[in-house]
Amino acid sequence: MSLLTVGSVAFDAIETPFGKTDKIIGGAGTYIALSSSYYTNDQKIVSVVGDDFPQATLDDLKSRGVDIEGIQIKQGEKTFFWSGKYHNDMNSRDTLATELNVLENFDPIVPESYQGVEFVMLGNLAPAVQRQVIERLSTRPKLIAMDTMNFWMDIAWDDLMETVKMVDVLIINDEEARQMSGEYSLVTAAKKIMGMGPKYLIIKKGEHGALLFDHDSVFHAPALPLESVFDPTGAGDTFAGGFIGYLAKSGDISFENMKSAVVAGSAMASFCVEKFGTEALMNLTQADIDRRINQFVKLTDFNMETVI
Repeated sequence: MSLLTVGSVAFDAIETPFGKTDKIIGGAGTYIALSSSYYTNDQKIVSVVGDDFPQATLDDLKSRGVDIEGIQIKQGEKTFFWSGKYHNDMNSRDTLATELNVLENFDPIVPESYQGVEFVMLGNLAPAVQRQVIERLSTRPKLIAMDTMNFWMDIAWDDLMETVKMVDVLIINDEEARQMSGEYSLVTAAKKIMGMGPKYLIIKKGEHGALLFDHDSVFHAPALPLESVFDPTGAGDTFAGGFIGYLAKSGDISFENMKSAVVAGSAMASFCVEKFGTEALMNLTQADIDRRINQFVKLTDFNMETVI
């Protein structure tokens, strides 16, 4: 089934305890589209770049089945740029530079050929922009998923609440869940957040996996223990891409199938962190992905005899 990704296509510069990069390809939309492309080749993207963005990268997205008609190229303007430095624990980071450039006044145009799309993944952007995309779709998609962050909770709460009411799945991390709900317990936080609108909530916990909630059930997928974690940038977006891509491939939006989609997303994110930027997502094979998913399955597979 068709998938629409909305998110930044951008440049990053990253420093971790394992090294640093010059300007490389990044952006939530890029990670989501690359990750989901391993599950569906019927996808589209809405984003914006400057005339400094390499055509070769756009061509590569197109070669992976991503319709790039919705990527605006602003002549005479620069692409969004973010630079950050990770601490030794790889869970915290300092932002060194943020240059909004073309994102500052981004008007998300949805091409006519995108109408009728069945799945939507709203990457982390201003909630007003995310809402514009939903409002510009002529028919309601089968499922709308949304990512956001604490920055928008701080400066655009009312806009965020209006947009959250319009989506089916909200994807945030544990810190953001606690801020959004005002609750420390993630179970209590989940109930409160789902009361704001979304039918399903995914709370990412980094190296501790991810939790999937609906109003009656909860599922936990562990994170895969890895020998090398070089760069966590984009891992959350890669997770979202694997999650929504799996759902779009199957067309099944039941809670049971979402559990499998969470594992698929976790598997894709585990590849992402093993190299800098998008490098690890460029040349995966189906065999690579199948092996990684099997590792997740084995991680929690056990038999237990009754002892009482």
